[in-house]
Amino acid sequence: MVNLLLLLVLITYSAQFKTFSIYVSGKERGNVTLTCQLETNKISDIILNTLSEIIAVCETEECRGRVFKEGNCDVVIKNLSFSDAGKYFLRIYYNNDRTDLEYQLHIHDEISVKTGEELKMSVLVSDAAKVKTNSSGEWKEVWTRGHGVQSDRMNDTDDGNLIIKSFLDRDAGSYRVLDTEGEILITVTVRESKEKLELTDDIKYDSVVSWIALTVVVLLLALILTAVTLHKRLLRGYLRCLSRRTRAPVALRTHNDVC
Repeated sequence: MVNLLLLLVLITYSAQFKTFSIYVSGKERGNVTLTCQLETNKISDIILNTLSEIIAVCETEECRGRVFKEGNCDVVIKNLSFSDAGKYFLRIYYNNDRTDLEYQLHIHDEISVKTGEELKMSVLVSDAAKVKTNSSGEWKEVWTRGHGVQSDRMNDTDDGNLIIKSFLDRDAGSYRVLDTEGEILITVTVRESKEKLELTDDIKYDSVVSWIALTVVVLLLALILTAVTLHKRLLRGYLRCLSRRTRAPVALRTHNDVC
């Protein structure tokens, strides 16, 4: 009888305080909605929190908060960043009852990188336990908390950046950030950029001006070299004439005239 009574109490308690786990995903710099899935209009209060903090929820979007209530009890998070990824808990009070909702927020993004450029991903959030990539065709770890990067072509920084020093085509692929429970926090899809630098009108104009300036400089140098060479030849001829002077007045006059 005692065991049966305890079981009934447990069932009653579980029915009164329901907990559901919901997976949601949003793009970085985008918005995401944590839906409450309740149809009742008699909601007295909602409380949103993570494992480490309680988050203030504005009543309407007009209050200019990044997190605000929409409809009866849906919660919208605007302008997502990678640091928003993780678990959220929404507690809803209504009709002397309560429902607890648990969300796993996953954030994704796509970036293109040119070969040889530095790739910086701000994905090492506080809940990150490891980073995996499938760039080689199968998932492998490239970073773990406490051990850091597992390649000499990569760096990690104290401000949460995972860096590939010089991007190669074989680095393209998906990078997943996992928490200690193996839940996916962040996914970044990296592609090799095939774009070439297009010359704008300003760049074209600067190129033409530079080419003209270079041409003028080369011509001036050529003229200077020609003048110096001619001057040396004339001076050499004049000195040769002086060395051939004779004492005969007529011959000296003729020689000087030639010089």
